[in-house]
Amino acid sequence: MTPAWTAHLPPGVDGIDLLREGTLVRAWIGRWSADPARRLLHTEARGWLSAGALERESRRFAGRLHAAGLRAGDRILVARPSSAELVVAHVAALRLGLVVVPANPAYSERELCHIARDAGPRAALLASDQARAWIRALDSGIALDLPGDDPPVPLDHAEPTDPALLVYTSGTTGAPKGALHTHGSLLAGAEAVRVAWRWREEDRLILALPLFHVHGLCVGLFGSLLAGASLVLQPSFEVDAVLDAALDGATLLFGVPTMYARLASSPRLADLARLRLCVCGSAPLSPALFEKIAAGTGHRIVERYGMSETLMNISNPVDGERRPGSVGLPLPGVEVDLASDGEILLRGPNLFSGYWHNDEATAAAFTEDGWFRSGDLGERSADGYCSIVGRAKELIISGGFNVHPREVEEVLLAHPQVAEAAVAGTPSEEWGELVTAYVVPRGPEPLDPADLMSFAAARLATYKRPRAVHLVTRLPRNALGKVIRAALTPG
Repeated sequence: MTPAWTAHLPPGVDGIDLLREGTLVRAWIGRWSADPARRLLHTEARGWLSAGALERESRRFAGRLHAAGLRAGDRILVARPSSAELVVAHVAALRLGLVVVPANPAYSERELCHIARDAGPRAALLASDQARAWIRALDSGIALDLPGDDPPVPLDHAEPTDPALLVYTSGTTGAPKGALHTHGSLLAGAEAVRVAWRWREEDRLILALPLFHVHGLCVGLFGSLLAGASLVLQPSFEVDAVLDAALDGATLLFGVPTMYARLASSPRLADLARLRLCVCGSAPLSPALFEKIAAGTGHRIVERYGMSETLMNISNPVDGERRPGSVGLPLPGVEVDLASDGEILLRGPNLFSGYWHNDEATAAAFTEDGWFRSGDLGERSADGYCSIVGRAKELIISGGFNVHPREVEEVLLAHPQVAEAAVAGTPSEEWGELVTAYVVPRGPEPLDPADLMSFAAARLATYKRPRAVHLVTRLPRNALGKVIRAALTPG
């Protein structure tokens, strides 16, 4: 039986070996050596960085990491804003064989220190003196300063089965868990979308997604370098900056629904028509927004489906029908099935190895015959197109980022005037979902929702903070006392 993913292959191609090049770093080095003068990376601060420059700078930085005592298999925590220097650090760490632990530079002390304690990194590259003080206070011996010298060291020797990336995801519990990817799973994930999206050396990607998230890091950055394409790295999403890049030779845009909603509201929306391809993921794209972009630009956005544990799984085809409301067909090498309850099951070389130091969670995430339980509920049409219809897990996806209700609830319950709290997502055309809190006050003093939101803002990253707080007299619960989130109402 022909696998469903063959629909993504170019005409005349019958099969694909996703691991043909072994590892991402080996593939990158081969491309850079063949054309060192090729422009790869543009940032406003540094202009264009060539392939040869990225090779040299990453080699030097890897030498500094080695001089600091880091060796293959060691973890390195990286929490810095997007920049050319951050790209160099990621590449250098992978070339040395380190395990990169990306984190949001806007994390609070509680969030950042949880990851540091759990991952046990040997070193950390952080964005601020405050963050360094938090890590230093852990008294864990994590190196925060690197030597200035850069002695030559052996690089690019990692094998496909070696660990490469430890990305923290909320999963099914409040405390984020580390999903461990190998060099092979990263290559498989990037190669699948390179082939499916017809990613070529001539392409130039506008990358305004953060590099602490697998969408921006593993798809945007790693995929561009694998394709030998160039990219314009933007520190944050700005409508005019994206459209200026589209007018200046860019061909690709990867985004989340929030970005496309803002682009759709711009009087310059038609400038987006200059691009070859627009891809959307990390949260559902509404059919109405899909059609609005199509009407204003001629682009029928390629919607796809992925997650931290599996990278990219499913995509609408580039050469074929791009169906609004659907995430499309399985990507090359990926198998998709539906459990009896509709949960999406996944299998393929793009899957993670397991949760870091959490055998129980890993075992629970897989079926006995090796299928990964996504936690998402799906449907499949007669011609194989998949749609996401809900989540078995209670994650909220706001602006493309995962937010687990329990983590936010625990912060709200720490406020002295909160007796009970429940958090759920409410639909938003711009954000996909808004983090919304329902709170039962404690004590005789009135609780000010604005004060509670400020309390949460000091303890949570921006995307996790409640955007609305409703004061209620009670929370709806079932016979076992569990909150019925679907029944939460402001009244």
